[in-house]
Amino acid sequence: MSYNLLKGKRGLIFGALNEKSIGWKIAEKACEEGASIVLTNTPVSIRLGQIDELAEKCNTIVVPADATKVSELDNLIEKATKHLDGNLDFVLHSIGMSPNVRKGRTYDDLDYNLLSQTLDISAISLHKILQICRKRDAINEWGSVVALSYVAAQRTLYGYNDMADAKALLESIVRSFGYIYGREKNIRINTVSQSPTLTTAGSGIMGFDNLMDFADRMSPLGNATAEECADYVITLFSDLTRKVTMQNLYHDGGYASMGMSFRAMKIYNEGLEYRDVQSDKSHK
Repeated sequence: MSYNLLKGKRGLIFGALNEKSIGWKIAEKACEEGASIVLTNTPVSIRLGQIDELAEKCNTIVVPADATKVSELDNLIEKATKHLDGNLDFVLHSIGMSPNVRKGRTYDDLDYNLLSQTLDISAISLHKILQICRKRDAINEWGSVVALSYVAAQRTLYGYNDMADAKALLESIVRSFGYIYGREKNIRINTVSQSPTLTTAGSGIMGFDNLMDFADRMSPLGNATAEECADYVITLFSDLTRKVTMQNLYHDGGYASMGMSFRAMKIYNEGLEYRDVQSDKSHK
């Protein structure tokens, strides 16, 4: 069901790869709500993914760009505003990747060159996007920028590795740039801390299936899906949230406020009982 929340608005979506991507779902929902968009991703992601199918569905173009390279971002913003025949009303930053995670390096044995890449890709890229947009005056007054984050920015989660540092930096950039852009043009910038979601990027995290199960048991409303995340982000792009800025907004079924749930405790107790039984057998 469409509410025309983004009727007449123009947007730029970073990071849609395939139908599992949260960025993909947000792009689809933005179009359903009346927006015109431009899609972008790295050249290799465009080759490996299905973003051209999404572009056809949304009647738009795909502009290849490496979000860590200023010159490519500058070209992207120019082409996007030209195609849309006007400045942007919203931008989605759905970018995250850790070479250390991909290579199986643990947090206490990081390759620091790879750590620099993690931070550049997953966090500093947002600063570069915002800085270029500001210099080009490419975002309209009362525009909205949303970046996708995760609770590991605040809490230690086994296996999330240096991506946790990247998300913490991402949220800091949102606060710092949110003040500047808000003061100057009433542009709001927020992060959405989403439930663990089965995407191509997420599946590379160590023990991700168990993490999703644990979060689902802990959350009173259960894990939020990619489609539900898209619904939420659309409200942040709309005029309904004009005074929400510099926030990290949890969209996780209540997980971030929980200490222990009955469902999680039940599984824990069953595990203890099994361990005790096995221990008794070993001593007979």
